[in-house]
Amino acid sequence: MSEHSVRLLSPASGTIIPIDKVPDKVFASKGVGDGFGVASPASGEMRTPAAGKITMVAKTGHAIGIRTEEGLDLLVHLGIDTVELEGKPFEMRVEKGQQVEAGEVFATMNTKAIEGAGKDTTIIVAVTNSKKKLDAIAFDEHQADAGELAVEAALKSEKSAQQDDAASKAVATQAQADVEKQRPAELSGFDALAWDILNLIGGKENVKSVTHCITRERFYLHDESKANDAAVADLDGVIDVVKAGGQYQVVIGPDVEDVYDAIVKQLGEDKAAGEQEVEKKPRPDSAWGWVKLGFSSLIGVITGSMIPIIGLLAASGIIKGILSLLTTFEVTTQDSNTFQIINAMSDSVFFFLPIFVGFTAAKRLGADPIIVAIIGGVLTHPSIVELSKQDANGSFLSVPLNGDFFGLPINIASYSYSIFPIIVAAWVASKVEPWLKRIVPNTVRMIFVPLLEVVIVSLAILLILGPVVMFISGGIANGIQWLYDLSPTISGLFIGGFYQVLVIFGLHWAVIPLVAQDIANTGHSYLNAIISATMVAQGGAALAILVKSKIAKIKGLAGPATISAFCGVTEPAMYGLNLKYGRVFAMASVGGAAGGLLTGLFNVNMWGFTGSLIGFTSFVNPDGLDFSFWGFLIASGVALAVSFTLTYLFGFKDSDVEQAREVKKVRLGNREPVAK
Repeated sequence: MSEHSVRLLSPASGTIIPIDKVPDKVFASKGVGDGFGVASPASGEMRTPAAGKITMVAKTGHAIGIRTEEGLDLLVHLGIDTVELEGKPFEMRVEKGQQVEAGEVFATMNTKAIEGAGKDTTIIVAVTNSKKKLDAIAFDEHQADAGELAVEAALKSEKSAQQDDAASKAVATQAQADVEKQRPAELSGFDALAWDILNLIGGKENVKSVTHCITRERFYLHDESKANDAAVADLDGVIDVVKAGGQYQVVIGPDVEDVYDAIVKQLGEDKAAGEQEVEKKPRPDSAWGWVKLGFSSLIGVITGSMIPIIGLLAASGIIKGILSLLTTFEVTTQDSNTFQIINAMSDSVFFFLPIFVGFTAAKRLGADPIIVAIIGGVLTHPSIVELSKQDANGSFLSVPLNGDFFGLPINIASYSYSIFPIIVAAWVASKVEPWLKRIVPNTVRMIFVPLLEVVIVSLAILLILGPVVMFISGGIANGIQWLYDLSPTISGLFIGGFYQVLVIFGLHWAVIPLVAQDIANTGHSYLNAIISATMVAQGGAALAILVKSKIAKIKGLAGPATISAFCGVTEPAMYGLNLKYGRVFAMASVGGAAGGLLTGLFNVNMWGFTGSLIGFTSFVNPDGLDFSFWGFLIASGVALAVSFTLTYLFGFKDSDVEQAREVKKVRLGNREPVAK
């Protein structure tokens, strides 16, 4: 064997065939990569084709990934469409991160069970990065036992690999061209883009369900290996591809809802998952694993609960700012009917947050959204609000006791403007509801299940869980405020420099509810003012690319990305440009740090939810225009100027486009987090 080649072994006893003869059009087209198949494999132990590290183990046991010592990424796929068998014919014996030797047993496969289910048993071994790593595969069709030589693959030299980068892009372009030829002539605009996306991710039959957020189409696929990432990412109208949290995410930007509607129209409403969780996570086998799963699930619930109402919060913040300007310039007064009407428009979404968040959280957690929304109505009922204003007549563990229930002393908190208690209520409802449906007879279920659920969950929140959650969330908010009070300038520098990193990891969803809670409880948020500066900085970097680049497609991305960031949504700028082109994100982060430092130094406060440049009205103090507004303008101007200048001079050049890195969200333990 040459020192520039690698031997790949047969996973099972059977006939070694070229990959273009395997009975799956995606694998046979080499869209996943070059390799080989094992036709008519024998049941029994499956063996690894090469030594390396296990990089992926499918939950259903039908596939594994291996990174070899030579840098090859191998996908071993047991049978065709066997993901639908939910793991029944397989027994996996390895786990992610494990080192394996060539020919080591990694699973067992029952071919009779696969055939009995009407599936093909052919095993596929694909080198998913073959375009970059392989020169050719020396192949001859022959019989081989498990662990015997299947093929010998010649590796590319480093120079050859670099030369083939352009060829890889050409392949993606060709895949797009092939799809366009097959696309029905009557499709255009978003319908055409939706058709192209669906066909490049393996077709409609490869999609389990789809949902969307502010910037992304989020697909749950049967088999992610069938998707042509490069071709999808290079479509006009697509910013990038991100694989996160079991989802195949296609970053679209401002047109996400239009593209989503077109996708659902072609897929069918039955595959529109909304915000429900459709992917089951593996059960942890350690205490730390449970901690990570709990944290991952919490972020997921917060994300799913908050995304649908972010636009409402932003719009309400803008109305609040406009109302502040009207009172500042004496167009109206606080005791006028005009003020009261506009104030109701701006304040209602915050006051009734438990109702809205209850509805969306219930959808996420599988409870009845209407019932949980009614529980949110209980929490915001005028009588509960009034009771919460009573003076405390005692305390228990620092929790004031200001009321009683059948003589039992309790704390009655104010839940208007709150978020976390109703999310807990939705979780309790998701556990109580199935139990009630099991014990309540069908004949009276329609009446008594909602009745009992509202009573049980409402009492659980009002008497026990609500006060505890309010105590904890209040403590967290106080802790952040304490850190800010300790040194607003240093806090601004640190948060300004690193907040957008939280967005990459999906951790910003743990911060956004704190901001909303802070604004709801106190009417303002210093933290949100710092976050606003980071949005402006990301937009400044995208603006520099727009001004500097001479590439039409890059300009086409940079323009909308800049506008989006200045409107408070940074993902198009970050994933479409700033992270993708190396130094740009670092330059934008420096700009965010500079803006955050000045925001803290000037003690800039913020009275609305909407940040970035479009949120200028949020910096108008309802009691009268003060230096927060001018501090916002100065800090935002500096953040914009620093990120723009650094990016223009040091962060980007058109030659970077040819070396663009793939941008993916980073996994936290078993999780690749979601974003907006």
